[in-house]
Amino acid sequence: MSNLEEKFPRALWVRLVIYTVVGHFFAGFIWLLFTVGAK
Repeated sequence: MSNLEEKFPRALWVRLVIYTVVGHFFAGFIWLLFTVGAK
């Protein structure tokens, strides 16, 4: 496990999770705009 943490620091994992969550919220917001705009 220590070998894996040496390759991928904790800060990189935190940044990856944040980018994933923000990306999903952004994609959901765009999808919502298209859904509401289509009606």
